[in-house]
Amino acid sequence: MKLLRGIVENRFFQGFILAVIVFNSIVFGLQTSQSVMAKCGRLLGVLDQVCLAIFVIELVLKLIVYNWRFPRDGWNIFDFLVVSVSFVPDMGMLSSARILRVLRVFKLISGVKQMRVILSAIMKAIPGIAWSGILLLLFYYVYGIIGTVLFGKAFPDWFGSLGASIYSLFQIMTLESWSMGIARPVIAVFPLAWIYFVSYILITSFVVMNIVVGIVLNSINESSSEDGESAKDDVASLEAEFEKLKQQLQAVERLIKSKKGENK
Repeated sequence: MKLLRGIVENRFFQGFILAVIVFNSIVFGLQTSQSVMAKCGRLLGVLDQVCLAIFVIELVLKLIVYNWRFPRDGWNIFDFLVVSVSFVPDMGMLSSARILRVLRVFKLISGVKQMRVILSAIMKAIPGIAWSGILLLLFYYVYGIIGTVLFGKAFPDWFGSLGASIYSLFQIMTLESWSMGIARPVIAVFPLAWIYFVSYILITSFVVMNIVVGIVLNSINESSSEDGESAKDDVASLEAEFEKLKQQLQAVERLIKSKKGENK
């Protein structure tokens, strides 16, 4: 068991798995090319199966080493689900589900610490982002009603209904052709409409979206700090174990010396 644990937790073994993930991702990309598949389709299929076999062996080793503790690590469950998708059979309504095997590329997330930190930060930031989204929807709704009332008759394609107004506001928020495509024609008819467009862009594109970015960055910093604290805790526990071992060795040394004294 110790040997298997040493293999699974070995840095070179983890690096090998990471290299296989990258290689498997390249194989997936090549399999989307008809010309490449016509020439090397069978070889790519074999390489894909070899990569899958390596991933299965990795999972089996982890199951043996960690046993009942395997599900306690969310990344182990993530790897298990991603690899399991590859075994979906080709039958009936599931005939196209095998394409989900491309999800194995996401194993790269569990293999790179920085990616894990970012993903964990995004998951933690979801509640804050959700509230920011609700705030953004309120601005959509209010500005949509204002736009429909003010510009609906003159510009029915953009502001003829609440739905059309909200869609136009979404386009404006993305800053895609908002000036020449929507704002300037409206301002040509309603000179004060610039207040409507400028205030909306300042609130949504700059303020609200920057709040979302700030929430994500704050979550990333918190996740990084937690990783740093856990690393410090690991170091502290190792130092404590080393100190205990040192004390035990000293006790054994004193015992040996006392035995030698008695023999004399």
